[in-house]
Amino acid sequence: MPRERREQQILDLATAEFGDRGYAHASLADIATAAGVSKPLIYTYFGSRDGLYTACVRRAGDSLVEAVARAQAVPGAQDRALATLTGIFHALDSRTQNWRIIYDTTLPRPSAAYDQAHAYQRALNTMGSEGVADILGDASTPEDHSLLLSWWFGIVSTTIAWWRDHPGDTPADMADRCLRVFTALRQPPAAADPVQR
Repeated sequence: MPRERREQQILDLATAEFGDRGYAHASLADIATAAGVSKPLIYTYFGSRDGLYTACVRRAGDSLVEAVARAQAVPGAQDRALATLTGIFHALDSRTQNWRIIYDTTLPRPSAAYDQAHAYQRALNTMGSEGVADILGDASTPEDHSLLLSWWFGIVSTTIAWWRDHPGDTPADMADRCLRVFTALRQPPAAADPVQR
């Protein structure tokens, strides 16, 4: 197998392992076994455990940041929010572990892997913060902004976790599901029928 294809295979398997178990608990031996290579070959290709994780994060982060950045051109804060989710779903199609490796809380500090993941977090969070500011408008307080940004991050993370448990849904399915849920949340509750006496 050519080196480039072998590296991509190792990155696929490493992303799944790191995504499932986190940096601290992932096994390079298991990654090597699944790839049908030796651990020394992984070190030859990536230099270290940290180098392998950094390569996984870079691949995941590039596609996510690019997808979210494209969505920022959509006019209207609410349409932009849905476009952002849709972009994230397409970037994570069949790779929901990518979100987990970017936001892995077990990454050692300082390390190249942490620095790389943190750079992507900052880029994604900055775009999220700008979107939240557009939704809230000028009348909001910094605390309002902080709360809504936390909600937004929680919604995105929870939705991705739900999708991971429902892998049969396509990115389009997920976007449609989110649109239905958002629409239902925005509608006033139906008035109860008066009780007949």
